[in-house]
Amino acid sequence: MNTEEIRRLEEIDRKHVWHPFTQMKGWMEEPPLIVERAEGNWLIDVHGRRYLDGVSSLWVTVHGHRVPEIDDAVRAQLDRVAHSTLLGLASVPSIELAERLVRIAPRGLTRVFYSDSGSTAVEIALKIAYQFWQQQPGGSAKKRFVCFENAYHGDTLGSVSVGGIDLFHQVYRPLLFETLRVPSPYCFRCPIGKSYPSCEVACLAPLEMLLAERADEIVAVVIEPQVQGAAGMLVQPAGFLRRVRELCDRAGVLLITDEVATGFGRTGTMFACQREGVVPDLLCLAKGITGGYLPLAATLATERVFEGFLAEFRDRRTFFHGHTYTGNPLACAAAIANIDLLERTALVGTVDEKGELLAAALASLAEHPHVGEIRQRGLMVGVELVRDRTTKAEFDYGDRIGHRVILAARKRGVILRPLGDVVVLMPPLAISRDEIELLARAVRESIDEVLPRGA
Repeated sequence: MNTEEIRRLEEIDRKHVWHPFTQMKGWMEEPPLIVERAEGNWLIDVHGRRYLDGVSSLWVTVHGHRVPEIDDAVRAQLDRVAHSTLLGLASVPSIELAERLVRIAPRGLTRVFYSDSGSTAVEIALKIAYQFWQQQPGGSAKKRFVCFENAYHGDTLGSVSVGGIDLFHQVYRPLLFETLRVPSPYCFRCPIGKSYPSCEVACLAPLEMLLAERADEIVAVVIEPQVQGAAGMLVQPAGFLRRVRELCDRAGVLLITDEVATGFGRTGTMFACQREGVVPDLLCLAKGITGGYLPLAATLATERVFEGFLAEFRDRRTFFHGHTYTGNPLACAAAIANIDLLERTALVGTVDEKGELLAAALASLAEHPHVGEIRQRGLMVGVELVRDRTTKAEFDYGDRIGHRVILAARKRGVILRPLGDVVVLMPPLAISRDEIELLARAVRESIDEVLPRGA
C-alpha cells in the first residue's frame, strides 16, 4: 500500500473503530498495526512487514492462515448456499459437522447446539442446565451456579455472571445473577497460603463443602478445564478436574466445561477434559472450531440433558434460544475441513513435543529477576512478570509492563498480547521448530529490553 492509503486507513480507524479490550486513549496515541494479509503462521501489515502470529489471532488459528483445504471448503460451500436458518429447517454442513463433533468429543456427548461465539456457547450451557433442572421433579430449587475465582467465560451477561476477574467483571455486578464462588488453583499466589504439592490440592475443600451442604440449590459447576486462560494461563494441578467431576456426581449437580480456549488440541488432546478422562454434562466450544476462519460455536450435551427437554408441544419444554446465524453453512464447512485436516495430519499428537521445545527455549527466563513464574500446558503459555520475584510484588497497573514487552516483540517480528503483566504465548498448532525458537527468542529479548536483569 502507498503512504497516502495507509494514512487514510489509520485516520479512519482512529475516528470510527472502537477496539475490544482496548483503552482507546492509549490506542490513539500509538501508530496502529494494520494487518492486510497473511501466509501460513505469519501476519503481514500494510507496510509489508511480517510478524509471527504468536497468539493465533486471539487463540483461534490452528493450521495457520490461508490453509488450502479450508479455503477450498469455504469456496465450495459458497457455490451452494452461504446461509439458511436452522429454525425449522436443517442444512447439510450443520448435520455433517454435528456428526464429526460427536465423534471426536468425550464419549456420551451426543447433542450439538450451535451458536456464534464462546460467550454464547457458555450462555447456552447455563440456560440449558437451568431449564433442565426446572423441568425435573423436585429440581425447581436449583437456581445457583458454582464458579471459580479468576474464571473467564465470556462477555455476555450470563457468562460474565460466572466470571471471576474483577478487572473485567466488577463494574457489571449490579446487572448479574448471583453465583457461588470457590477458590481456583493459583499456586504462584495461592489464595489459601499453601504450597503445591504438599497442600494436597486443599483449594478443592471449599468446593467439596459447598456441594455437600447446598447441592439441592446448585444447578451446575462451571469450569475451564486444565487452564484458566484469560486469568494468565493458570494451570490446574493433575487430577483437579477429575476430582471436580467426582464431586459433582456425588452431589447430583451438572458439570459444564468451557473449552473455548483449550479445545481443538491446545493442551495436547483434542479437548482438555480428555487428559483426565472426564466427560462433562455440557461442553462449550468455539475459537479453534473453524481453524480460525469464521465465527462459530457449539454447546454439546449428553443424552440425559437433551431428553430433559422432550415433551408434548403443549408442555412448553422447548429450549427457546437461537441465533440468526446458528449453524451457518460457511462456518460449518470450514469447521468440517478443520477437523478433517486435524485427523489426517495428526497435528494434535505433535502438541506435547512442540510444547516441550517451547518450554526448553523459554527455560532461561526462569532465572530472570522479574519473571515470577512460567506456566504451561501444551501450547498455552503464560510468563508472569513481577516487580520482585522474591516477594512476588506486582508492577503498578499503569506501568503497562506487559504491553511494553509485546511492543518490543513486534520490533522482533512477533505478535503477542499480554494479560496484564502476563505475557501470553499461544501459537498455531502448526508452528514449526524454527518458528518456536524465533517466538521464544523474541520473548526472552523483549523481556530483557523492558526489564533489564541488572536493573
